[in-house]
Amino acid sequence: MNEYYTHLIHLFSVPIYGIIIPLEVVLSHMHGWKFYSWKQTLLNIYLNLINVGFDLLLRGLALVVLFFFSGYAVTNTLHPVLYWSLLFFCEDIVFWAEHFVDHHVRIFWAVHVTHHSSDEFNLSTGFRSSVLMPFYRYLYFIPLALLGFHPADIFFMYALTQTYGILVHTQSIKKLPRWIEAVLVTPSHHRVHHASNIPYLDKNMGMVLIIWDRLFGTFAEELPEEPPVYGLTKPLENPNHPVKVITHEWVAIGQDLRRRIPLRNKLRYLYKPPGWSHDGSTKTSSELRKAWKKPPVKTRAAGAGAEALS
Repeated sequence: MNEYYTHLIHLFSVPIYGIIIPLEVVLSHMHGWKFYSWKQTLLNIYLNLINVGFDLLLRGLALVVLFFFSGYAVTNTLHPVLYWSLLFFCEDIVFWAEHFVDHHVRIFWAVHVTHHSSDEFNLSTGFRSSVLMPFYRYLYFIPLALLGFHPADIFFMYALTQTYGILVHTQSIKKLPRWIEAVLVTPSHHRVHHASNIPYLDKNMGMVLIIWDRLFGTFAEELPEEPPVYGLTKPLENPNHPVKVITHEWVAIGQDLRRRIPLRNKLRYLYKPPGWSHDGSTKTSSELRKAWKKPPVKTRAAGAGAEALS
């Protein structure tokens, strides 16, 4: 990524990191919201620094791979406005696809689970990076390179959309106007994504646009009767451990692979969705949703003053 792009990213991101996050911390303290704790916030920063280190280490390899495939790209002579608009839409749907795979294939969930492991939800949670993702994330950008988008432009657009993605990690903003909620990923949508409530599992995968979730059936509305409970369906025994927060799912995979079961089932513990088990002892999110029964909602009969269950 050239120096001009780096300066632009700093121009967008520094106000977010340096102003908005401390502002939310202050407001949380003043209003007693308790959105932040020191241990979790420091852990989020620590995980982000590891992620950035891996990203910088592998950036050269990523660029080499994308430049290689750029040699086979279709000719792209689009007007700059159309070029950048199309790159944005293409990259956003690529992110949705990557995010969908991360939630539905266990070996990739083992990487991504770190981002979901906090029982807090605030702007610093956006920095709670899936630290091993730089090892494979750039592979999803290969179709963009084949479409004629320059590798540096691809990384620049990803950095911009990630900056937006950090902003939606907040409880400070409630629901936005309906027309915004219909198109963009909002804090309300992303609260659902980070919730461990059964009806919210594996929903709202988008980075900037929520339209992909609406189109592909992975959308869920934040409901007043179902306030989000953040974190994992099975909380970590030691959520602040600097190593286990990254490796705990890999350890669990290793335990499953040591079971005395046929090879085909061992492989399924790698590529099936998280929670899959050969004996039904654990459930996937899809299986949990099928078994989940929506709790009855209390309604008041008109004019009678009596409550009824609907």
